Amino acid sequence: MLPEGSTRRTFKLCYFLFIMANQNVVVLGASPKEERYSNQAVRDLLTHGHHVYPIHPLSAQIQGQTCYKDLDEISCEVDTLTLYLGKARSTPLIDKILSMKPNRIIMNPGAENDLLETKALESDIEVIRGCTLVMLRTGQF
Repeated sequence: MLPEGSTRRTFKLCYFLFIMANQNVVVLGASPKEERYSNQAVRDLLTHGHHVYPIHPLSAQIQGQTCYKDLDEISCEVDTLTLYLGKARSTPLIDKILSMKPNRIIMNPGAENDLLETKALESDIEVIRGCTLVMLRTGQF
């Protein structure tokens, strides 16, 4: 039964938005420093209703979320991996990233990696060169 005053189309749209807002998002290169964009991404992703898995080798928590030291610790299906590591740090992680089989990888400014992008596309993983913060704030996430 639909809530009074709503249509089936409205209900379907709300359901779609609810499902899309509950993505599992890995933030690779998350920082405990609140002024860093990766920290702000964790905060904004949480605000938008996503399940966030920050990765940082030394931090226990970021924005109140348990912080994982390694990608191997993530056992859930990953909808989006948003990358905040430069090429030198992300290249050794390519195999681990691809083995997670995320639906997409967002390469934030400064985190572009041509080799990772090529291998991800070969594995049918969508790659976006963009800013997670801008995407969230403009409804493009």
